[in-house]
Amino acid sequence: MKKDELLIPYYKNIKADERELNILLEDCPVNHIDQVSWKKNYPYKPRVTFKIAYSDQAIALKFEVNETHLRINTFQTNGRVWEDSCVEFFISFQDSYYYNLEFNALGIGLIGYGTTERSLRKRLPDHLVGHVKSFSRINSSNDKKGVNWSLTLYIPLEVFNYETFQSFKGLGCSANFYKCGDLLPEPHYISWSRISSPEPNFHLPEFFGNIKFDDK
Repeated sequence: MKKDELLIPYYKNIKADERELNILLEDCPVNHIDQVSWKKNYPYKPRVTFKIAYSDQAIALKFEVNETHLRINTFQTNGRVWEDSCVEFFISFQDSYYYNLEFNALGIGLIGYGTTERSLRKRLPDHLVGHVKSFSRINSSNDKKGVNWSLTLYIPLEVFNYETFQSFKGLGCSANFYKCGDLLPEPHYISWSRISSPEPNFHLPEFFGNIKFDDK
């Protein structure tokens, strides 16, 4: 399977429990966020992987990060999490409309919806963002190898409130996965599926990869 294609495995039951999510995801394939599309101005590339699975009613997603610096300055839902150590998941179920789900290392979230016209994009209500359960683990190191942190997410179907489908099963759509940190000492913008644009911009669905929710 090509790098910009992803088959998401199906599990009958996924619960919003950190231990159970980590056990479930343990056997899932590892995917790498390693595309540095703006290497000239932003060459830094932390080590980032993710695992993803789904049930009829939820997506389980785990990011694992090793980076030189850690920044957590945003504690408000729908705040400026992209300025912190941040991981992101953008997904489009129809045409040019897509959701951007962004979380800093502490699990503080922001979710938006709309087209690439920024002025028309909407932030989901705070209570709906709160339906995503996040489990953060941060391990600092004293041996100059940087900071290791992980973020496990339970994303229920109702978060995608502009859709009419009743299950993810068998759906084909497009998506991208990112790691950024606008205000870190080494700003960076890396992705799973490569992006071609003059300046850093994650809001380009034409460069999303193809994903499918396995129907087996």
